Amino acid sequence: MKALFIESHGGPEVLRVGDLPAPGAAAGQALVRVRACGLNHLDVWIRQGLPNLKLTFPHVLGSDAAGVVESVNGDGAEGVAPGARVVVYPGLSCGRCRACHSGQDDMCSKFHLMGEHVSGGCAELVAVPLRNLWVLPEAISFVQAACLPVAYVTAWHMVACRGRVEPDEWVLVTAAASGVSSAAIQIAKMYRARVIAAASSERKLTLAKELGADEVVDYSRPDWAREVKRITGGEGVQVILDHVGASKWEDYVRLLSKGGRIVICGASSGYDAKTDLRHVFFRRLSIIGSTMGSLSDFGRVVEAVAKGRIRPVIHKTLPLEQAREAHRVLEEKEVLGKVVIEIG
Repeated sequence: MKALFIESHGGPEVLRVGDLPAPGAAAGQALVRVRACGLNHLDVWIRQGLPNLKLTFPHVLGSDAAGVVESVNGDGAEGVAPGARVVVYPGLSCGRCRACHSGQDDMCSKFHLMGEHVSGGCAELVAVPLRNLWVLPEAISFVQAACLPVAYVTAWHMVACRGRVEPDEWVLVTAAASGVSSAAIQIAKMYRARVIAAASSERKLTLAKELGADEVVDYSRPDWAREVKRITGGEGVQVILDHVGASKWEDYVRLLSKGGRIVICGASSGYDAKTDLRHVFFRRLSIIGSTMGSLSDFGRVVEAVAKGRIRPVIHKTLPLEQAREAHRVLEEKEVLGKVVIEIG
């Protein structure tokens, strides 16, 4: 089969598109013929190499696969049979521990992500557990589905589960045009929040408005935090949804209202953030970590997209043979939404 893989870490030059042995479906698995695979910044970081991440090479990249079931080995999940259109939930868990049985499979101690800890789905074929397959409604294309597994599930978990966003709360969404944040804006509006979207260019702010943001601010401007305060009548925001991290962290802490909470799922600008703890205890602030989301979160995302309540934002689609170009595009700061590789 054709696949996108690496045999060592490095720049885009280490990306390979070539033939690898096709996987077989073990008991309890299905073999999926992949039609589209979304990329995330995670793919770039894995290509470059992450601390303590030890891979078996060749390593197939890609966490966000959607396609058609080729074969099934064992009793299938509901609707999962050869020919079914499916999207793959990329989180692999044991299925037996307390976390898995309570519906928090993403908290399983054995949780692994396809494309990161084990080979992923940017290939013509991928074998996955039957429980990880979600049948696609006809209203969702393969390219749209390939936007959902990492970014949109992460955003759902941040808004609904960790942030517990409530109607009329002011919610600040940072890096507003990214895959996670373009989803978070829409999901926060589903929860009837008042959304302020922050980004660093007019194009990104325009997209945020199109997605439903009530207000937008250019946070490359030195007075951006004062503008957020003005919008909220001096109160500040109740929730901040962030994956930027250190560069504006001190501003975030000061922008929270009393009892406010920051939900953070990444640190693209750096992880060594300075926090004045007096703000945290005097104003009863909460700093909440969030990573990925559960299989049930995934189902809610697919349902919301099928009903037209969320629309995947697609910056560009490229064929498998242009994987290096896809990585180059992904690393540009002007990407709006998701970059998707079409296969076959």
